[in-house]
Amino acid sequence: MRRGFVAVVGLLSLIVLPGCQSTPVQSAGTSIQAQHVSAKPGTPSWVIKDYQLAGPADLAGYTDHVSVRSGEPFKLYVSSSDGNFTVDAFRLGWYGGTGARLVWTSSAVRGVKQAAPTLNRVRMVTTNWRPSLTVPTTGWLPGAYVLLLRAANGKEKYVPMVVRSDSARDAVLIVDAVNTEEAYNAWGGYSLYHGPHEQHATRSLEVTFDRPYDLNGARGLLNFAVPVIQEAEQSGVRLAYATSADLEADPGLLAGARGIVFGGHDEYWSLGMRDAVTKARDHGTNLAFLGANSVFWRVRYAPSRLGQRRVMIGYKDARLDPLKNQPTTTVRWRSDPYPDPENSLTGMLYECFPAVGAFTVRDPGFFLFAGTGVRAGTAYPGLIGDEADRAYPITGTPANLQVVAHSRTTCGPKRTYSDATYYTVRSGAGVFATGSIEWVRALAGPDAKAGVGPAAVAFARTVTLNVFRSLAEGPLGHKHPAHPDLARLHESPLTISGTGGPIGKPTSPKELRSKA
Repeated sequence: MRRGFVAVVGLLSLIVLPGCQSTPVQSAGTSIQAQHVSAKPGTPSWVIKDYQLAGPADLAGYTDHVSVRSGEPFKLYVSSSDGNFTVDAFRLGWYGGTGARLVWTSSAVRGVKQAAPTLNRVRMVTTNWRPSLTVPTTGWLPGAYVLLLRAANGKEKYVPMVVRSDSARDAVLIVDAVNTEEAYNAWGGYSLYHGPHEQHATRSLEVTFDRPYDLNGARGLLNFAVPVIQEAEQSGVRLAYATSADLEADPGLLAGARGIVFGGHDEYWSLGMRDAVTKARDHGTNLAFLGANSVFWRVRYAPSRLGQRRVMIGYKDARLDPLKNQPTTTVRWRSDPYPDPENSLTGMLYECFPAVGAFTVRDPGFFLFAGTGVRAGTAYPGLIGDEADRAYPITGTPANLQVVAHSRTTCGPKRTYSDATYYTVRSGAGVFATGSIEWVRALAGPDAKAGVGPAAVAFARTVTLNVFRSLAEGPLGHKHPAHPDLARLHESPLTISGTGGPIGKPTSPKELRSKA
């Protein structure tokens, strides 16, 4: 919540997961059978080595859509002061442990240094570049992709793209958190967090997808989605893919989905997104939040010259937002003027940063812990970090919330807890949340900086595979109803131990209708 994404996980560490068996490939555009990816070899050259990474002004690009359907072309905008370049498109997945497979290569493209970005009155950095080429996607399977730009001098940069599924029916949908990736994107010197010299007061109030991503060009996707994708594509279940923006643009995509999985950091949600996901849950679609700090900031979209939902508005202060007293006012979801805290969807509240702790099992009989060999009190050091969630006995928390892990956590000088939770709803849908951003990082392998060792990695991987396979079976509550036990922890309803801010008085649906 309070800082940019961590430096990209060593990419080679993302491709050391155990193998899987193959099954036939599904047709492009539909959901896919996860294990098809092991049937084809991967392409190791997708990984950018540190010495190959181009500078921010030397080689960078973006696309005119955050996602397309298979067969739909998209335009790629590139600025290159490093001369001519080529583009290789890689689908990210398991692929026998290589992590990606080459699906398309361009011919040489004339590289030009495009016009400098502009800064408008709300400090939004945008570009007005000319398209460099059009990329076809005929035959591309649904999934997450990186376009590898390679200049004549050998320097490289990524551009992310998602080929979204036509439908998630009977599949488990993986959501790429493009809203959060864009919120933290500081290309051009500004993000929703800061302006030049890391100054919060000069942060952007709006950001746009009409610019490249900073650093290697795909850090959010690689850090917080790729480890999940690699586990998912070894699970054997039918998968579908979309972005956070697609959940608002095409809520019908979710109809009949078995489950929806959100990765390590999915912090920025629009009203349309939340409505679509809540409706899906209430019609039997399971949910899994494999990180923390989800559904924390409310944002809304606006169009740019390239199309709808290309600008994301996030004033983070009702006093600054031109829409000061609306359900779409861009503040924390828990804040006035229309508070709707995240706990009614995720089961918990965002608790704190910087969180450090050992993930501590409370309910060893929990069905998603099957095959891990855990006991009550089994602890995995470092698996809580660097942001964490906690369950509170307050309005909005599901009445049947089951706390399956309860972990002592430090948050700077504060002492608190991080929880992992599960609840079910009348439709039968189940909702599981890990309560820690470090969970997804652990899927990539041991993390010495966080103190995550092989045991924690094995635990997180086993549980994550259980999540995908269980979600795919349909409404979890029919077989695994939640067993409410939050009251046994005797938790205080006061949230002063956390850093997420105060909770506004929740607005009833009747009040929402009368004020809107």
